[in-house]
Amino acid sequence: MAFHFPLRAHSIGSSSYYAERVTREPHPQTNNKNAQTTVTLVYQTNIVGYYRNVKVLWCKNVMNPSLSIMVNSTQGNFQYSCKTDLKLWHFWGKIGCKSFEVEGSQVDVYWDLQSAKFISGPEPVSDYYIVLVAHEEVVLLLGDYKKKAYKRTKSRPALVEPLLIYRKENMFAKKSFTTRARFDEKNREHDIVVESSITGIKDPEMWISMEGVVLVNVRNLQWKFRGNQTVLVDKQPVQVMWDVHDWLFSNLGTAQCVFIFNPVMAEAESDKEGSSHGGDSDSGSKYYSTLGVDNTSEFSLFLYAWKIE
Repeated sequence: MAFHFPLRAHSIGSSSYYAERVTREPHPQTNNKNAQTTVTLVYQTNIVGYYRNVKVLWCKNVMNPSLSIMVNSTQGNFQYSCKTDLKLWHFWGKIGCKSFEVEGSQVDVYWDLQSAKFISGPEPVSDYYIVLVAHEEVVLLLGDYKKKAYKRTKSRPALVEPLLIYRKENMFAKKSFTTRARFDEKNREHDIVVESSITGIKDPEMWISMEGVVLVNVRNLQWKFRGNQTVLVDKQPVQVMWDVHDWLFSNLGTAQCVFIFNPVMAEAESDKEGSSHGGDSDSGSKYYSTLGVDNTSEFSLFLYAWKIE
């Protein structure tokens, strides 16, 4: 990777976590028919008395859509997992429940995708829920069917709201790539479109737009295939970084490019001299951190786009 950008010291507690965020995805070694799109979301939440990272992985190909949920151990690796093949063409695959253990404690996963709406990717956009329950507490709730989720699980809300740390997408397309992201939980989601003009007599060019407004326009892309630019999204600065070298110069049938959207946060109160932070900094808190991550972590969006000829 050509990008190197600073991360807050209190946001990342292990080098392996940092490596996962910025390294390239492996080449899929697949053809267009079997291309698998994935969406990975990593949340920080409290499970079994510790702040932990929970990885939610949506996968979609022609034959086997699936959902995987992984929870990290006190050593920091994703040791505990639960996977289900959704089989959305069967009624019984659209609603279910599975359980797995996290360091001796039972964690239940409930899902309801009976009415879920999908646009193009493997992750539903509305009318569904995915719930993680531990010790009769909803430690993670995804989707907009919140009332139905609480009614089914009969569990109380989490004492501390889960925090989305990053979102990573692996997608395939020919000319343009589209996704949605919320850079601040207080603001709405934004439609993000990446388009390029690489073939033809004109110099290669690239556009990155949100809600139909072009925020990044890179001309002479053959000389500026790696770079970064800061834009304003809901009055918040967001650093956009790109590496499209393989789009232009790779001889492979599929060429990968990388886009990173990283909000530029103002200095947090916890960064100031004399401030304290962390899962065990408050004397009244019953939670402890497994990774040195606290609730001031910043969200980042990673797009691994495979351009198919």
